[in-house]
Amino acid sequence: MKPVSVPPFAEFVTLVALMMAVTALGIDNVLPAFGPIGEDFGVADENRLQFIVYSYMIGFGVMQLVYGPLADVVGRRPTLLLGYAIFALGCLLAVFAPSFEFLLAARVIQGMGAAGGRIVSVTVVRDCYEGREMARVMSFTMMIFIIVPVFAPAVGSGFLAIGSWHLIFASMLVFALAILGWYALRMPETLRPEYRFPFSMSRILAGIRLSATTRVSIGYSTAMGLMFGCLMGYIGSAQQIFATDVYGLGPYFPLAFGLVAAVMGVGSFLNSRLVRRVGTRRMSHTGICGFAVASALQVALALSYAGKPPLVLFGLVLSANLFLFSLTLPNFNAMAMEPLGAIAGTASSFMGFYMTLLGAGFGLLVGQAFDGTVLPLAAGFLGLSILGVLVVLWTEHGRLFRPRQPDAA
Repeated sequence: MKPVSVPPFAEFVTLVALMMAVTALGIDNVLPAFGPIGEDFGVADENRLQFIVYSYMIGFGVMQLVYGPLADVVGRRPTLLLGYAIFALGCLLAVFAPSFEFLLAARVIQGMGAAGGRIVSVTVVRDCYEGREMARVMSFTMMIFIIVPVFAPAVGSGFLAIGSWHLIFASMLVFALAILGWYALRMPETLRPEYRFPFSMSRILAGIRLSATTRVSIGYSTAMGLMFGCLMGYIGSAQQIFATDVYGLGPYFPLAFGLVAAVMGVGSFLNSRLVRRVGTRRMSHTGICGFAVASALQVALALSYAGKPPLVLFGLVLSANLFLFSLTLPNFNAMAMEPLGAIAGTASSFMGFYMTLLGAGFGLLVGQAFDGTVLPLAAGFLGLSILGVLVVLWTEHGRLFRPRQPDAA
């Protein structure tokens, strides 16, 4: 279903993926700069530096409630323009931040802007595709989206080598402006006329209520939030685990982080190839159950080696976790959005807000529990994935692996 003439499939997927990648760039590009930022602003507690990530995610989560309804009222293109303007402001404020607290405020503004790209990208996919084809597009999108974390820490380290951490935020600004220009030139307005609503708070609240009370939508959004909490817990503590406290890789941190992220890309690629044949439910249910099993192994390894298992063992099991993670989120997202095409913007907004804040909250708990070992991360993975499996069981009335509608799920 293509209501308008959108760019060819490959270009469409690449553009949407890069719109989403602005979000990842805003997180992963700055990870190598934790040390220099801490030194510049006199931040002695390394766990406190994690708020560079979590402050961004707070702004990102909250503003999604705004962009979705706005996208349904004024259209996708003006919404993206507003979001990237706010993101650009946050980048500029971060470049000239005089204190750590000011930098965190700038990060909140960056996140507020990045949310516009996330909402518009998911909404545009829902405008143009549905069912297993939508899940396929989301998987290709996620695969390209994950390429950014593979290289982002290395790019951030490169900027640190030639200048300072301020250059990292300047590069985010340039990247966002380039994506905005591409979108403006190539992507038409995808909001169908019959779905364009006049502004109405009662209509927005009704859309949010429908999103929150549709069992499939709220169930899979909750499961996404729990799994996203695993990812945020990992990202928040990755620099401490790989670069400093646990494995002491120092300048090789981007390499370790990139290798793990590359495995996620492989998982997303395989999901995109298999989802139309296997189905979103079989793929995602296998992914989340396998994630829980791998997490149990992660806990066992951590306990066996006093919280510091050999790097290769830890890396292998962590890669298995994130490979399986890649089989869940794109499919969970497609299934959550499937019943809500008529309110795609509002639905994407509410579910993004809910999933992000849930994930950021749990990720913050996992990250702040870091004690110089990998045990808090492993335990967080296990607990959150078990809760996720239970939520999926509730969502599917106790049935796993079986499609609800053979032609669409």
